[in-house]
Amino acid sequence: MEKTIRIVCSSLLLLLIIACSTKNKEQIIVFHAGSLAVPFKQMKEEYEKQNPEVEILLEAAGSVDCARKITDLKKDCDIMASADYTIIDDFLIPNYANWNILFAGNEMCIVYTDKSAYAEKINAENWTSIMLRENVRYARSNPDADPCGYKTVIVSKLAETYYQQSEFSKQLLEKDQEYIRPKEVDLIALLESRTVDYIFLYRSVAEQHKLNYLLLPDAINLKNPALNADYAKAEVDIRGKKPGEYLTKKGQSMTYGICLLDKAPNKSAAENFLAFIFSEEGKKIMENNGQSSLIPSPTSTYHAIPEKFKKFAKEK
Repeated sequence: MEKTIRIVCSSLLLLLIIACSTKNKEQIIVFHAGSLAVPFKQMKEEYEKQNPEVEILLEAAGSVDCARKITDLKKDCDIMASADYTIIDDFLIPNYANWNILFAGNEMCIVYTDKSAYAEKINAENWTSIMLRENVRYARSNPDADPCGYKTVIVSKLAETYYQQSEFSKQLLEKDQEYIRPKEVDLIALLESRTVDYIFLYRSVAEQHKLNYLLLPDAINLKNPALNADYAKAEVDIRGKKPGEYLTKKGQSMTYGICLLDKAPNKSAAENFLAFIFSEEGKKIMENNGQSSLIPSPTSTYHAIPEKFKKFAKEK
């Protein structure tokens, strides 16, 4: 009995020590796109190792939902990283943030497993016909919540033109709507459980999870900034800042943005973590996870960027 009491007391003491230790740490709250979950987790682990007095709290969601947590729910946040930099421009600037640094790229692809229907036959020329077959199921994320969702819509419209396949986009988007999910990483469970055969996903996420993926032509994969004029010929409306409002998102190359919130609860510590993200070590972590660094890139908010961060951007 005494031994049991000693064990219980020791356990409670240990929990108390851990709780006190965590409470005394500087906390940095980061809202980020689901596609950044793997590289940001690695950055968190490395940064906390180098700075044991800091605890980084990561919260993944669709980028639009991340922004709405700040604008609608008024949740505390130090840093927001979006899979589409224009989400920060449209939702957060100028009322919640003043600047936006473009820091990483990506591309859209079609992801599948060895068990997917027609896995051995699908290619960049026939995927549009395969995806429309009745015995093939696919999943995509919600355009109103996640950039991957509205980029999927844009890819479908670009594909309709590229392959000269009339009504393709309409047919694809009307199909398998029961498999729409809030953010792109939610789709992986549907694929791995064989609920669906294919998902539209970012190439980096496919590589991070070691999934099979089909590369799409540059004319439709939203990878190449030189093709932005062509990408912009496709567009989609998503829910805006207020009920009943809509934002028109035009196609453009995939560019991630990141910002520091004006009312960041721990601004100084958050600035230090941002510097780590922009550092060579941070860029290497991103690139090792399939996302090319775009630092420095032109931004329309260059004038508002703090002097210490201006070297990571260019004037537009």
